[in-house]
Amino acid sequence: MKEQSQLNGILLVDKPKDFTSHDIVSIARGALGTKKVGHCGTLDPNATGLLVLVVGIATKFSNQLTGSDKTYQGIIRLGISTSTYDSQGEIIEEHSVPEELDMAQIQLLSDEFSGEISQIPPMVSAIKKDGVPLYKLARKGVEVEREPRTVNISKFEIQDFESPDITFEVDCSKGTYVRSLAYDLGQRIGCGAHLLELRRTKSGKFDVADAIDGKDLKTIPREEARAKVITISQLLELYSPEELTGKRPKSEVR
Repeated sequence: MKEQSQLNGILLVDKPKDFTSHDIVSIARGALGTKKVGHCGTLDPNATGLLVLVVGIATKFSNQLTGSDKTYQGIIRLGISTSTYDSQGEIIEEHSVPEELDMAQIQLLSDEFSGEISQIPPMVSAIKKDGVPLYKLARKGVEVEREPRTVNISKFEIQDFESPDITFEVDCSKGTYVRSLAYDLGQRIGCGAHLLELRRTKSGKFDVADAIDGKDLKTIPREEARAKVITISQLLELYSPEELTGKRPKSEVR
């Protein structure tokens, strides 16, 4: 790949379904004509929505941007529990959805998951056990004990309920597994559940409404793709240098 003039900044991409986050990074490298591209938080292939890409020297800000809160919208299907907590896994349990269940009851139960909560990560995750990612163990049919993780749910709003499907929106901290949230809610209701669909709409101060469609990224002219990059100076209008680097000004350091 022939490198063009140095490009630095942020590219917002709306990831299509069935693409991995690495796929999008690879496509962006070709579209932008630069090899130095990374991302700030993966999305599962089955999920869609906002993927924040860091380009050039902006890769130095990756850790801080990855740590931002996220907003997701999605659908939870009640009555079916799967091995992966989402629609890609094997069905492990099926139960009838309570006939008397309504949206108000579901919201009341979902409120129990607000604030600081403890989650058990799903086996299909990138967390490592003895140096091996859990998803690789899961592919071999191996299940191991996982340590609970503390995350923060600032909003878990039920937007609609048409049995067996719950439409929701959640604002959460870095490291939250929305699949685990779906599974846990299903257990709390008593009939089991799995995550049917998921879409990330916000990450930190970025919104998917401002993102380029990942499919378009494969075909648009290079200069048009490069023009979509949020420059460092534009980024500094959204974030302070301290927010981007995680470093306090020297005057504040004691």
